[in-house]
Amino acid sequence: MEELEGYVDRITFRNEENGYTVLYLVKPQSDTEEEEEECCVGCFSFVAEGEYLLVKGRRTVHKNYGEQFQVDSYETKQPDDVLAMERYLGSGAIKGVGPALAARIIKKFGKETFTMMEREPERLAEIKGISQKMAVNIARQFNEKQQMRQAMIFLQEYGISMNMAVKIYRYYKEDIYEVLRKNPYRLAEDITGIGFKIADAIAQKAGFYVDSEYRIRAGILYTLQQSGSQGHCYLPEQELVTATASLLGIEREAVSKQLDALTLNKEILIEESGEERRLYSSTLYYMEMNCARMLLDLNLAFSVSDDKLAKRVAKIEGRQGITLDVLQKNAVYQAVQNGVTIITGGPGTGKTTTINTILQVLEEDGMDVLLAAPTGRAAKRMSETTGWEAQTIHRLLEVNGGVDTDDKSGMHFERNELQPLEADVVIVDEFSMVDIYLLNALLKAMVPGCRLIMVGDVNQLPSVGPGNVLRDMIKAGFCNVVRLNQIFRQAAESQIVVNAHKINAGQEISFDNQNRDFFHLERQNVQDIINVVIQLVMKNMPSYVNATVYDIQVLTPMRKGELGVENLNKILQSYANPQNGKKTEREFHGVLFREQDKVMQIKNDYQIKWVKKTRYGDVFEEGSGVFNGDVGIIRRILEAEETVEVEFEEGKLVKFEFGQMDEMELAYAITIHKSQGSEYPAVVLPILTGPRMLLNRNLLYTAVTRAKQCVTIVGSSGTVHQMIRNVFEQKRYSSLCQRLQEMKEEDYK
Repeated sequence: MEELEGYVDRITFRNEENGYTVLYLVKPQSDTEEEEEECCVGCFSFVAEGEYLLVKGRRTVHKNYGEQFQVDSYETKQPDDVLAMERYLGSGAIKGVGPALAARIIKKFGKETFTMMEREPERLAEIKGISQKMAVNIARQFNEKQQMRQAMIFLQEYGISMNMAVKIYRYYKEDIYEVLRKNPYRLAEDITGIGFKIADAIAQKAGFYVDSEYRIRAGILYTLQQSGSQGHCYLPEQELVTATASLLGIEREAVSKQLDALTLNKEILIEESGEERRLYSSTLYYMEMNCARMLLDLNLAFSVSDDKLAKRVAKIEGRQGITLDVLQKNAVYQAVQNGVTIITGGPGTGKTTTINTILQVLEEDGMDVLLAAPTGRAAKRMSETTGWEAQTIHRLLEVNGGVDTDDKSGMHFERNELQPLEADVVIVDEFSMVDIYLLNALLKAMVPGCRLIMVGDVNQLPSVGPGNVLRDMIKAGFCNVVRLNQIFRQAAESQIVVNAHKINAGQEISFDNQNRDFFHLERQNVQDIINVVIQLVMKNMPSYVNATVYDIQVLTPMRKGELGVENLNKILQSYANPQNGKKTEREFHGVLFREQDKVMQIKNDYQIKWVKKTRYGDVFEEGSGVFNGDVGIIRRILEAEETVEVEFEEGKLVKFEFGQMDEMELAYAITIHKSQGSEYPAVVLPILTGPRMLLNRNLLYTAVTRAKQCVTIVGSSGTVHQMIRNVFEQKRYSSLCQRLQEMKEEDYK
């Protein structure tokens, strides 16, 4: 590793988010020698022109910018000669001090200048042109920069990256030393991007014991938080204690002792339910309570005659040339006559026709109707099938990532109880995907008198986030639920629809390949399955369904293993987007990404900005927010800026910092769970073996119903039949159903 030192002569590029900087370092020379400069690139925190640096790294050659010095680490050194001091002060690093004033200061105080500024800053006023107030301001800036440097060095001693150190220092300032000395686990609570595991690693370097009360409490909260990603709104006490003890490597008794302390601080809530003690994070406990109350308040009855409705529906049927069955008509009546209605049914049961009829009735009544769905793809499909504008729930509620909130995610909606939606009716499709967070946000933006119509397939996989919202609401019986179950004649011609209903009913499906849209290719060997998948994706399916390679979606139950997402993505990438020397590529979190790769965002990021551009490059629309499950194409990997530009659906261009790429995955193959709410021209399902808890009926049903024109299962028919028979579903701990039933009972008393 080579070392360089010198002054920062000029900074030509700086990314304020991650500190990536391109600067020119001038080597110190005598007055008679010509100055030499080096182009240095790397992450620098708060480095200013004129500062004196010692940098360590290696020389590289950039294909566009030529020779550069790639900086791996650096330190800011205090200039120890008058020339260096003058250069630093006059560089603009201290606001209000230019080259001329810097020269006068150095002439007056010489080598003692910096010592004087630290200890006797008022003496700067001895210089002509510097007032007492200006002297204090100059010294304050100088000392702040000194403190910042010290904090950066201090934080990096704990293994904290430079980017994260900047975040931490900006949040705590000089209190950072006290935080790390007393309770470094606060970092996980206060700083976005620092979770328990990072805070725990820092704490261990700081000398905290494994059974520290701070560590145990943070571990309990982390375990509860992680359970939310598995769909739980609470955990039974014994499960929480066992999981936390396992995480921390300590005895269960030590965990149990800290539960009361967290309860007293109102960070968790304990509820007795029969013989079970349920432990909630305060946020989710009150969220379920509030959702139940708001749903009941919305569920008003509206006086609309059945006879009049029947006549209006008959006119619509005649006008549209359709015939609704009894259940569809009932759904229309319930939606018009009640504040809250749930319409559920599988593919081909007429949900779209029912929604379109409801829309026409409401339009005739002059009502303002808003349509939404959880994902962009689902919203787009809703627009296409209804002819009405539909948008994501996030967009409907006007998500704003730039507003500080108590939520570490930064999620904030402009539409809420203070500024509710201006609508008489809100219709939301694909409601099985809605978790408790999104339900809470939606309900807060609605006022009693506004109708809520929820449409979805209760047999789909539940939401990725916490809660079992659609099932809990149906089970609670607090509102009118209409189950559509008749497969209409046109839909019955599709084997995708027929087989989906057979799977849901636990009936065996035929693998005779005697139809146009549902195929099975028996293979018992992993490599044979992979070869067939490649052939289907790259050659057969695009022409068969008139789509591109990127439109064909491989769905798999698992992440790991030879037929898991991670391995299949590597293989499919090499065929769909091979290396050719012209495309820039870079590895992030062990995955190689290349320009033109198909990728998926795997976490909600409410703050990241996006723009839409004309073909001439002019921005015509901008906003914020990219969400879990959004799919896009990598357009550019910009090494100089350390950013990756991704184009998502509807032409949204987003620049991700290199450090944000841990929220991105290749998407040639995705898990079935991640496919919720999406529809693809063709789906390829490689299925051989796997854990029983994964290979169940619910998962297979969801996968099959994602295909619009063609499903091809490649693998073992025996495993598919086992999945149909396997009704095991991982239990979700949620209590919205109980809240609704209890509150409804109270209202009747």
